[in-house]
Amino acid sequence: MRKRIVQRGKGYSPLPIKDGLNPTRARVPADFGPAPTAWDFVWHLISTQRHRHPDDGPAALQDRFASGSIVLADATPLSPHSILTPGTDVYFYRTPAPEEPVPYDIPVLYEDEDILVADKPPFMATMPRASHIVETATVRLRRATGIDELSPVHRLDRLTSGVLLFTKHRAVRGAYQTLFSQRRVHKTYQAIAAYGPFDTPLQWESRIEKSPGEIQGRLVDGPINAITTLGSVTPLSASEQNTFEAIHGPQPPLARYVLHPATGKTHQLRLHMWCAGVPILGDPVYPTILPAEDEDMTIPMHLLAKRIEFADPLSGQPRAFVSNGDWSQP
Repeated sequence: MRKRIVQRGKGYSPLPIKDGLNPTRARVPADFGPAPTAWDFVWHLISTQRHRHPDDGPAALQDRFASGSIVLADATPLSPHSILTPGTDVYFYRTPAPEEPVPYDIPVLYEDEDILVADKPPFMATMPRASHIVETATVRLRRATGIDELSPVHRLDRLTSGVLLFTKHRAVRGAYQTLFSQRRVHKTYQAIAAYGPFDTPLQWESRIEKSPGEIQGRLVDGPINAITTLGSVTPLSASEQNTFEAIHGPQPPLARYVLHPATGKTHQLRLHMWCAGVPILGDPVYPTILPAEDEDMTIPMHLLAKRIEFADPLSGQPRAFVSNGDWSQP
């Protein structure tokens, strides 16, 4: 059994993960006001939260203080009247707002002492963010497995499905993250789109930029930061065509595209497919941004992280994990 090493550094928190959720760390800004109390500061954070649970009011805040679950970095509990100074880190638990359940399971493809590999469905974000907190792969799997330290090594877009690698404890996380940051993972994706007679293999190289708050990314001039190889294009059979038309309505002749991204820019494959004239079937952003309120979780985007391959950083042995499905229907 490998010895577990717990270090106080990046990712440290004096509060444990609770019900699959990490505690929040908030730093008191210099311009917050003169000598704020812990109550004033934390209540400001809760009351201005964009996605706030309707029951998360003053009584719920008082319960946090009473239970000692609002603390400093050294785990000292704060009282409502504790005075805070600028630069102080405060830790507490937020209460997620209600979310629409994602109507798909998240099967486990493989698990050992160090890693867990899941088959992420569409409409499920990898990590908690914005309005998607509980209905995320990380939280759902933590709750299902009881492994609080479960953490993704890489990310898939919320609408993308397929192979997602997690570490089960912090001691090995960096080793697996380095595989992705150093591009030592061979990734194979499959996408469904209108048939285009491309000569393959074909490499798309571009510079992608996407600013915070922007829905669409864009191709711009400048040094290349996004590289995708189009490996093959295979027209769908008549029965496959009928399957996708039953979900999306009448379509032009469709094909399965095999894609190998060498880089991992946000929306890279979706942008490259769109700019090649074959946007991915079911994509609500490219070419047209559809209203978020019109989202229908029975109509997925057909981009699948089909396979990942790498040399294991701990054992040196070759690893390969393959998704089992295309998530056509919940």
